[in-house]
Amino acid sequence: MTFQLHPRLKQDCITLGRFELCRLLMMNDSQYPWFILVPERIELQEVHQLSNTERGLLMEESCYLAENMALLYSADKMNIAAIGNLVPQLHIHHVVRYHTDIAWPAPIWGKFAAVPYTAQQLTTHIALIKEQLKSNLNQSETR
Repeated sequence: MTFQLHPRLKQDCITLGRFELCRLLMMNDSQYPWFILVPERIELQEVHQLSNTERGLLMEESCYLAENMALLYSADKMNIAAIGNLVPQLHIHHVVRYHTDIAWPAPIWGKFAAVPYTAQQLTTHIALIKEQLKSNLNQSETR
């Protein structure tokens, strides 16, 4: 059995690359810079199912992503959450928030329908993100 990304994540996200443990996705919703880390482990639903070493690595990758996205996008706040009610596969949301965004100060989940990026917006954002993370992001094909 090999790692498979949940169909809903495949449908809603763009794959940007991989860190040591996690696949990095970007939600296709232009209302917020919104990223998702998915540990590439089989049948994983909860953080506690990771080994102690993998938990530490997940925290390192999460903090690295949050710090860099907060810097790149001049965030007012970073929302980080692992909910998993609709998608049971373990995935950690990292959402750049602004006091001026459409859902502020409420959580973004279920508030507004996604507004997909235009082709030009995707090209611009992906290039910026990959440049920001280039020292740690493996951009080769994902597993």
